[in-house]
Amino acid sequence: MTKSLEISELAFAYPDGHQALFGVNLSLNKGERVALLGPNGAGKTTLVMHLNGILKTMQGSVKVAGQIVDAEDKEAISEIRHKVGIVFQDPDDQLFMPTVGEDVAFGPYNAGVRGEALEGAVREALELVGMYDFVDRPPHHLSFGQRRRVAVATVLAMKPEILVMDEPSSNLDPTSRRELADIVRSLDITLLMVTHDLPFALELCERSVILSGGIIVADGDTREILSDSKLLSAHRLELPRGFHL
Repeated sequence: MTKSLEISELAFAYPDGHQALFGVNLSLNKGERVALLGPNGAGKTTLVMHLNGILKTMQGSVKVAGQIVDAEDKEAISEIRHKVGIVFQDPDDQLFMPTVGEDVAFGPYNAGVRGEALEGAVREALELVGMYDFVDRPPHHLSFGQRRRVAVATVLAMKPEILVMDEPSSNLDPTSRRELADIVRSLDITLLMVTHDLPFALELCERSVILSGGIIVADGDTREILSDSKLLSAHRLELPRGFHL
């Protein structure tokens, strides 16, 4: 099975001495959808920021599609950042151009794509998220759910190997949440979804990993993990009241 992501013995401490990760091991097969669960302060964001070299690897290694992530190698990091697309929690962190189309074109254009190829990349990405009809609209005229879908399109336009989504269902109304779930299900891509929304994890990811205190404390079938009330409680995770597996 081809690996999209291989993390081996990854440890990291911030300059203030706070140790965020303690020897994390994690691998994702190509096309696999995995939920990364855990309480606030568990190290989830720190882990994600290693995937494309935002944080420099101190100890251990990270490989994306077999390529070592080396923050010191500028050329390699440029390639890695094409392979790892991160969709942030707040879409307004990613949308800054006058129109939806220009936002989606920004990444491919800066990667040297021009003309019909650029137009095709924009169209394909927006069609994947059902937003091509809004190509000429200013992003700030869209609903929050629509902006989140456009933010996903800005990443998909780069044709990444791995799609990382940070709390993708937060602040979405039920309809927008369902629409986003349908889009994610339709994508042929490796997905790492950081979320506190356990039902959303169950809906989209067959496998879940719990990161707590900088170590992986559980890795397995999502339904089985969510059925373990003691495990969830020990790591400050809980299913919504009245939700039944």
